[in-house]
Amino acid sequence: MGTALWQHIQLTVVSTALTLIIAVPLGVLLTRGFMRRVQPVLITVLTLGQAIPTIAILVLLAVAFLFLGFKAAIVGLVAYAIVPVLLNTMVGLDQVDRAVLEAGRGMGMSSWTVLWRLELPLAVPVILAGIRTALVINVGTAALVTYINAGGLGDIIVAGLSTNRFTIQIVGAGLTAVLALAVDYLAGIAEDLLRPRGL
Repeated sequence: MGTALWQHIQLTVVSTALTLIIAVPLGVLLTRGFMRRVQPVLITVLTLGQAIPTIAILVLLAVAFLFLGFKAAIVGLVAYAIVPVLLNTMVGLDQVDRAVLEAGRGMGMSSWTVLWRLELPLAVPVILAGIRTALVINVGTAALVTYINAGGLGDIIVAGLSTNRFTIQIVGAGLTAVLALAVDYLAGIAEDLLRPRGL
């Protein structure tokens, strides 16, 4: 049980970290100049993509690329969790008051300085909300990666199903739910601490 819990935490942390590394810079890029034209198309594709069940993505990886285990699970989790972080990054940056940005430019700030000192700090609350959503998604979704030999708390649930032992099923599902609630609670605290003062 301890091993399954540790695997589940590893899956959640690694996939969320990779999601941030990909989604936040991409979200920034898609709010710059001509790249804004790509936004509507990308948002439509991502929204439609998120409608695909996670288990389908995992099975696709396994069947099409003979891709199993921890790495396959990470790819599937990142593919699913990237949507809220990417969308919230774009929305957060787009909602920054244009007058504030013009004031920064009027003070002689470069575009890069405006991004780092004005746009990103003002967009932090919205971006953090997306990260919090991604974390909870990853905790819940990681229970499914047992079907591609990636471990996690899903192993306990499947063990209960295969042996027809309801108690084991409840333990696995209960641990997953408790972990999701704990992660959401901790993410909420982090959200409050990281939010720039005055926002």
